[in-house]
Amino acid sequence: MDTETTGKYTFETGIYRPPSEGGSCSLLLRLTRNCPWNKCTFCGMYKDEKFMLRSSEEIKKDIDSISGIRNDLKTISRELGFGGELNRDVVIEMIRKNPSLNTNHGFSMVLEWLFSGGKTAFLQDANSLIMKSDKLIDVLRHLRKSFASLNRVTSYARSKTLARKNQEELQGIREAGLDRLHVGLETGDDKLLKKVKKGVSSEEHIAGGRQAVKAGFQLSEYWMPGLGGKERWKPHALGTARVLNEINPHYIRSRPFFPFPGTPIYEEHTRGELGMLSPREQLTELKLMIDELDVTSRVCFDHMGNCWRNGNGGLLFSQDYEGYKFPEEKSFLLKLIEEGMEAQASLWQNPL
Repeated sequence: MDTETTGKYTFETGIYRPPSEGGSCSLLLRLTRNCPWNKCTFCGMYKDEKFMLRSSEEIKKDIDSISGIRNDLKTISRELGFGGELNRDVVIEMIRKNPSLNTNHGFSMVLEWLFSGGKTAFLQDANSLIMKSDKLIDVLRHLRKSFASLNRVTSYARSKTLARKNQEELQGIREAGLDRLHVGLETGDDKLLKKVKKGVSSEEHIAGGRQAVKAGFQLSEYWMPGLGGKERWKPHALGTARVLNEINPHYIRSRPFFPFPGTPIYEEHTRGELGMLSPREQLTELKLMIDELDVTSRVCFDHMGNCWRNGNGGLLFSQDYEGYKFPEEKSFLLKLIEEGMEAQASLWQNPL
């Protein structure tokens, strides 16, 4: 937990957010602490940390503290003759008046957000929608009222939580100002979901995803190429495509599997019980999954883990947050995958 305490500027931030939220310099606002499930064998986030709900009043005080930073910066700007505009001189004067801000990471985050236009916010931690709907709506309304510049508010969510909320609740949350949801699908293979202790079935993934789309949320679903290893790569690819076809989310985002030290699946890997796919085998799996997709989604590789290479040694896929539009760019993406497979074959035939 990272609580930034600097006089009247007191608010709490977490650690994690999607890459796209970093790219847009989102305001990070912590609604819950850590993960309410926290049993996935592949995940190293939030380990040894207890899940806690934060009260809506506590969260609204954080919003007020951040609003206070913005307002005081504007006041200083006017005093210096800049008419409320934010610039380096204004920040220096703010820190001169409040020296402890110089080492306040939350203040740095707020500055980046303001300099980027204050357009997006991300609600931390792993599943903000686990809050009672009326409390979440209260927070969202206060957030939107406090920061009129916001044009997108995003959160992580679990499929099971979405499936359990009724449409009236979800639509109320959407109308209160939550725009986009990021959901960890990981796989559509039920045996693999059970093995990695995801705590959700493929049908619950479908139900939750459909609920979110119907309520008007912009939905990003994340899957993990390579998670099934050599044993279940084909059911993993086919099952994932099936679930995604049923949901038809706005975004499908690739997060290739890597066994992180300290996770149960890493221990499985070190014992030789998990056959990892080679880069070429990963692309074979990816090709099967992509070929089976029948969606109007944008398929994205916006993470450094998507590091497959083309024949020239460059990145195979664009890591742009908007990715490839389906079905229009499906054939192009399949050609890229084939190029990557050929590059891998050439690498093995002609090692350095």
